[in-house]
Amino acid sequence: MLPLLALLAAAPNLTTVAERSGFTETGRLDEVQALCSAFPKAFPGKVKCEPFGTTPLGRPMLVFIASADGTFAPDVAQKKNRPVLFLQGGIHAGEIDGKDAGFWLLRDVLEGKVLPGVLARVTLVFVPIFNVDGHERFGPNQRPNQNGPQAMGWRVTSQNLNLNRDYTKADAPEMQAMLKLLHRWNPVLLADLHVTDGAKFQHDVSITFEPSNIGPDGLRSLGRSLQVSLFAELESKGHLPVNFYPSFMKDDDPSSGFAYGWPPPRFGNAYWTANNRYGLLVETHSWKDYRTRVATTYDVCLGLLRLTSEDGARWLKAAKEADVAEAKRAGSDLVMLWEPKKTSRPLDFKGYAYTREPSEVSGQPWVRYDDTKPQVWTVPYLDELVPSLTVKTPAAGWVVPVPYAGWVAEKLALHGVAFTTLKEERRTVEVEAYRLVAPKFRNVPYEGRLVVTARDGEWLPRTIELPKGSLFVPAAQAKLFLAMHLLDPTSPDSFLAWGFFNANLEQKEYLEDYLSEAYARELLKDPAVKAEFDAKLKDEAFAKDPEARLKFFSSRHPSADPMLNVLPVYRVATTP
Repeated sequence: MLPLLALLAAAPNLTTVAERSGFTETGRLDEVQALCSAFPKAFPGKVKCEPFGTTPLGRPMLVFIASADGTFAPDVAQKKNRPVLFLQGGIHAGEIDGKDAGFWLLRDVLEGKVLPGVLARVTLVFVPIFNVDGHERFGPNQRPNQNGPQAMGWRVTSQNLNLNRDYTKADAPEMQAMLKLLHRWNPVLLADLHVTDGAKFQHDVSITFEPSNIGPDGLRSLGRSLQVSLFAELESKGHLPVNFYPSFMKDDDPSSGFAYGWPPPRFGNAYWTANNRYGLLVETHSWKDYRTRVATTYDVCLGLLRLTSEDGARWLKAAKEADVAEAKRAGSDLVMLWEPKKTSRPLDFKGYAYTREPSEVSGQPWVRYDDTKPQVWTVPYLDELVPSLTVKTPAAGWVVPVPYAGWVAEKLALHGVAFTTLKEERRTVEVEAYRLVAPKFRNVPYEGRLVVTARDGEWLPRTIELPKGSLFVPAAQAKLFLAMHLLDPTSPDSFLAWGFFNANLEQKEYLEDYLSEAYARELLKDPAVKAEFDAKLKDEAFAKDPEARLKFFSSRHPSADPMLNVLPVYRVATTP
């Protein structure tokens, strides 16, 4: 058998392992590296491949850039007002349809078989494998609820991190490299290419994206047109797309129906939407065979490329207008999270006949599908979003003191959030400080972090000293929405929520119990304190907890730490 490089050299059509195997197999990283060399040789001046990062195991992360006129640099594309379409494959490396569909589409476009001339109007940026180390953890049993290929990669990275939960905290080196790449290219549309888990049904692809229902007005209206055009094209080719993620509201109960949801920006599609651009989540259905799934992904990406060439200039204009409008929202209320409204409408969904009966094994209902018997389910569908978290933005912005400025600056820079470093030696600043009331920690780690919920808290006025080297993050910027998610304590994707400030939630000095006992008796001479304590004793859990009872008094002692449970990211009403 010829070595892979020789095989590709002998195959000018640049077919992949997937194509040559009849879509029973998918290639390894060495195939991507070989194509990284072969594509530019086959299409000189029209495609470029380069590394954009290195994984913890030392493997290269590769990106392909295609342009008819050699627009291979982000600043050149921006000067030409050239829309950029970004196709991201393999963030979950077992869900690898996007890699093989992307190479197929890239070759067809460069050969002029489809959309001739499109690369004169759009720059296509394609990452075939985001999670490279996970991709190379290769085996036949990685995705048990997925129909092919014969062997594939693993869901998470070599550090056991799920990259599609890492966009805001950016712990993984792979994510840090991706954020730099994304913000350099600033694509008007990011398509994150996945495969579902879940039930058996007839629909072959789910495509969810915003802005179309929520977000800036101009982008929202254009987004609805994008969906109509894309779905019409897919349906004309025999596909059955849905515009929501097809996960039942009650696990393993098809009759419970579906709800349209929009996640926080730890997820790629929501993250890019938070940047006033289109973020698409493409999920082919895991129970379709690999050939069908790759062809479906190809057709979705082909449709997106066509629409970007036709409407991308209007999308870009609307995105830039949204950036300008965002910078003027300082001091206003901002909807940060959404949830489905509790009223539903009936939806006809193409499923299969099924039975649902008690299981003597698990003790819960067991669903069995008969995919030889197509069936239309009429189920409830919650498709209207309403705000679930609205927060007032600071009038001027945030300040971050020196002890935290270094790592916060690095994170903000990754996200393209603007900030300045204060140059004066020391200044006194009036701020609002957020003090958490009874922070609640998740009882097990999540994505390597001990997550904290901080909705219960209060903003308090304070006067602080800001030394030279502290940060000021202005609210008047295009990335205000993203900055709010990173810095506001009530956001589930804030640095606080992800545990970056957990040390500030730990008590470091203590009053001995015998001293607390004596101090308590002094305080109880105050009728107001006694009334408050008596009211607390009506709470059975408090009454039975000696530590909580003594803490009621010790927290009032002059030795109590005034910085305990206080977030060291302060809101300011004026620029310092």
